[in-house]
Amino acid sequence: MSSSPLSKKRRVSGPDPKPGSNCSPAHPVPSDAPTAPANGMAKNGNEADIDEGLYSRQLYVLGHDAMKRLQTSSVLVSGLRGLGVEIAKNIILGGVKAVTLHDQGAAQWADLSSQFYLREEDVGKNRAEVSQPRLAELNAYVPVCSYTGPLTEDFLSSFQVVVLTNSPLEEQLRVGQFCHGHGIKLVVADTRGLFGQLFCDFGEEMILTDANGEQPLSAMVSMVTKDNPGVVTCLDEARHGFESGDFVTFTEVQGMSELNGISPMEIKVLGPYTFSICDTARFSDYIRGGIVTQVKVPKKISFKSLPVSLAEPEFVMTDFAKFSRPAHLHVAFQALHQFYSQRGRLPHPQNQLDAAEMVSLAQGIKEAASSGLLQEDLDEELVRQLAYMAAGDLAPINAFIGGLAAQEVMKACSGKFMPIMQWLYFDALECLPEDRETLTEDNCRPRQTRYDGQVAVFGSHLQEKLGKQRYFLVGAGAIGCELLKNFAMIGLGCGDSGEVIVTDMDTIEKSNLNRQFLFRPWDVTKLKSDTAAAAVRQMNPQIHVTSHQNRVGPDTERIYDDDFFQALDGVTNALDNVDARMYMDRRCVYYRKPLLESGTLGTKGNVQVVIPFLTESYSSSQDPPEKSIPICTLKNFPNAIEHTLQWARDEFEGLFKQPAESVNQYLTDPKFVERTLRLAGTQPLEVLEAVQRSLVLQRPRSWADCVAWACLHWHAQYANNIRQLLHNFPPEQLTSSGAPFWSGPKRCPHPLTFDVHNPLHLDYIMAAANLFAQTYGLVGSRDRAAVATLLQTVHIPEFTPKSGVKIHVSDQELQSANTSVDDSRLEELKATLPSPEKLSGFKMYPIDFEKDDDNNFHMDFIVAASNLRAENYDIPPADRHKSKLIAGKIIPAIATTTAAVVGLVCLELYKVVQGHQRLEAYKNGFLNLALPFFGFSEPIAAPRHKYYDHEWTLWDRFEVKGLHPGGEEMTLKQFLDYFKVPGLGVKRERRGYGMGQGGGGLVPLTTEWFPHRQSTSWRSQCCPRVCPCSTLFSCQLLSSRSGWTNRECSHGLPWEMAGKVGPKSVGWLGLYHPLSYYPHRMTEIVSRVSKRKLGRHVQALVLELCCNDDSGEDVEVPYVRYAIR
Repeated sequence: MSSSPLSKKRRVSGPDPKPGSNCSPAHPVPSDAPTAPANGMAKNGNEADIDEGLYSRQLYVLGHDAMKRLQTSSVLVSGLRGLGVEIAKNIILGGVKAVTLHDQGAAQWADLSSQFYLREEDVGKNRAEVSQPRLAELNAYVPVCSYTGPLTEDFLSSFQVVVLTNSPLEEQLRVGQFCHGHGIKLVVADTRGLFGQLFCDFGEEMILTDANGEQPLSAMVSMVTKDNPGVVTCLDEARHGFESGDFVTFTEVQGMSELNGISPMEIKVLGPYTFSICDTARFSDYIRGGIVTQVKVPKKISFKSLPVSLAEPEFVMTDFAKFSRPAHLHVAFQALHQFYSQRGRLPHPQNQLDAAEMVSLAQGIKEAASSGLLQEDLDEELVRQLAYMAAGDLAPINAFIGGLAAQEVMKACSGKFMPIMQWLYFDALECLPEDRETLTEDNCRPRQTRYDGQVAVFGSHLQEKLGKQRYFLVGAGAIGCELLKNFAMIGLGCGDSGEVIVTDMDTIEKSNLNRQFLFRPWDVTKLKSDTAAAAVRQMNPQIHVTSHQNRVGPDTERIYDDDFFQALDGVTNALDNVDARMYMDRRCVYYRKPLLESGTLGTKGNVQVVIPFLTESYSSSQDPPEKSIPICTLKNFPNAIEHTLQWARDEFEGLFKQPAESVNQYLTDPKFVERTLRLAGTQPLEVLEAVQRSLVLQRPRSWADCVAWACLHWHAQYANNIRQLLHNFPPEQLTSSGAPFWSGPKRCPHPLTFDVHNPLHLDYIMAAANLFAQTYGLVGSRDRAAVATLLQTVHIPEFTPKSGVKIHVSDQELQSANTSVDDSRLEELKATLPSPEKLSGFKMYPIDFEKDDDNNFHMDFIVAASNLRAENYDIPPADRHKSKLIAGKIIPAIATTTAAVVGLVCLELYKVVQGHQRLEAYKNGFLNLALPFFGFSEPIAAPRHKYYDHEWTLWDRFEVKGLHPGGEEMTLKQFLDYFKVPGLGVKRERRGYGMGQGGGGLVPLTTEWFPHRQSTSWRSQCCPRVCPCSTLFSCQLLSSRSGWTNRECSHGLPWEMAGKVGPKSVGWLGLYHPLSYYPHRMTEIVSRVSKRKLGRHVQALVLELCCNDDSGEDVEVPYVRYAIR
């Protein structure tokens, strides 16, 4: 849990109110309120520190400098329909100085399709005034005002950034000209149905401080030539990753010292390990060593004004499959503005005459434009589609374009990330019905309901389908909040039989408030799912949303059972870990339900759609595993701050969690020692020594003992162990080849001398002593002076390095070393341990690492431990912010990316609900708003397997009804005989996602699991296990001729064995002769072997078949769903 919740009552400041404006804080402010909130939160724009408790995840995206620049910018958002409120929401969450909302129009029914801060009773009221108090609640740091007057030059001059949405072209040109001439940055955004438009003008000279936001690269140098230009060669452990045009600096170069501290120089990449630099011909000879580090050098970029860019546009591609569309849409949007100017209205939905007039206007614009704008024939159908849906207003499109536009505002304010240069167009016409004859003018006419903006695009039939949907949303974090908002706006689950079920077991923390916009400061410590559900009911009272607090997994399969999944129409993931994603993916494959998957990482985001019988599953392809740090590097040879931080995390677990857990098991489990002795390698020795230290050698009796322990441990880690390492490998040590041992990635360390007056040294003692005391239930202290006094009484034994101590240089050497344990040493340890009976009532308190509580000493220990080790090895230290990112494995996040990604998810949802059949209609997406980059591709088709002449995919299976008509269940013999019947086939439900449609032809299958005569060489293995795809049990039947070691299920997923002895103990539960089980029922066999009864919620067993063909070769076939209910 993070620090205290935001204050509900605080004073806000902002630009002086203009005539016709309404500027009020998010909450009432008492007259005697202090100028700064009591919880230490500072107003944006002053010199106070940034509230890292609130902005922590965003700070890892932007950085402190960019965040401070953001906090000095006042922003105007004009137009408060769905797009405008989306942009305003994202930039208020982002933490700009102040936001002014401008709109002169009144709310209409069609606005309710996407304007989530308008309610039905607000129809007829001014959109800006109604939205202002609701937007103001998002961030107590950001004053939010409303303004309903004209956009005069005097009014515009008080802003650093102006955003225009749903604005006439004439107004765009006027405001754009003024802003360009007065150094005000301009963003123009518009959405029309399934189309979106975005334009940026950030002036003649914008300073770009960081184009991509990636961490600066660094590499170790192995050689530098004396040449013009000089060529730098890096160690071949990893590619340097630089690009031509990058700027770099050098440090720690020996010999060619002229490079150290030199100004950033531009490089030219020659290869993956080499690049050229400046003239080094007159430099000293290179000897060895050196680190080269990338430097982000600010650069100037220039923008054209809107009038100029309108005639000479530059486009950012959003979909390379639609390469020519931006130019056509550039003309089409101008034609739409002309139509509105001449008619005073937008084209009517699906009106042929209005569409024809739009085409005529677009042809005129094309002919009058410069020859370079659009050289090919105008795409008249594209123009007609824009006319047909110009009156439409869709929440998903507004979410996508609004997320992009808000990110451009933040770029304009902060100077970080490459802006859009300068036009961006987007369309999602694939969302339209595959049978477009249903889109008639009558079907798309307004009905004075909250869904009119959506009906104008898709007609009323889709609206009815959306209302009847039953969807399962897993997660109510940032993505989950955005999904719920979009669900409420589009009407998902808002009909009589519809429902959205959301589950999340977490509670709200302060750091969530920066992205998870359904939560407020007073919601901190409440349950996410309940709070989010209540918030979207306010947005659309028609939504039927049910909130749960369950973790999805095997433990909750009695809740999310067959009946639950079979009643669903689809699943949407909003998860933050791969394991949970893969679990839900397996469930969706088994129950044949569509799955919408998405994720974000800073400015990056992705969307994947999984459709039964059409696409591969989420688990079909996986990212490569993260590169792990070698053990020997962590223990003795770190060369980067990441290494020392991981070492510190391991220290935390090894000092304050694992020993306490082992002690408690020793005291409560009579077989603990017996099980420990069966562990592999040196683990028995390590565990028992830890128990001995905790109970005998290092058990403290007082706070003073804890301080003494911390001091002794400091000397062991940062002085004695380093001296021992240097004794084994002196600084002048040479390798067998004659090269210096301490070179390349091996940095020669030096021991530290404890100094009680050194703040870092005392930080370590304070944190370590308090955590050590906590594990024993002792009371600690925060009195640094008192601790310093105690340290003067601690006796530090003199240390002398020992000979014969083996220190492994590489992991290969470590693995090949003899790991046998001296049995006499184990017996000695067992003898010295006090009996549990003598420690009756004693227990220890393991500490789980929690990064977000600044008062629990966890991060204090990590920062101090890591930076002290970094000092040992002359590695630049990391501040608390960076240390928390790396050690806490925090995922950087920002609201803009989340909004854009969820917009794309809900566009795919439109297709899923309509039942699109064509693979090419669906879009997997990837984006990086920092670059900016957008990539879309059709999903990968489900891989096809084959046995004999028959193909099948992961969505296919054999369906076997285990009960005979009389209610009697199959025996094992009857089950095996069933598969010997010619004509047996795979049952495939072609569409409907398990709703009972389809049949499919029969295909023959020959099996040879068991011989026709008894033979001791053939044996069956029937082992109940939790299959990745089953409700509870799975049984694999195979012959001993088919290898079964480390087998996987038919989906390519590893089995998780049931009946485990310990957390890492996996094994078969028995080896049985098949004939003895022939007369027994299948469920009886499963229960007998597993020694567990089948739960009432289990309606089927999943049986994996290992088969051989006529030649004896293994044949992969679909699994069997054996129905028992």
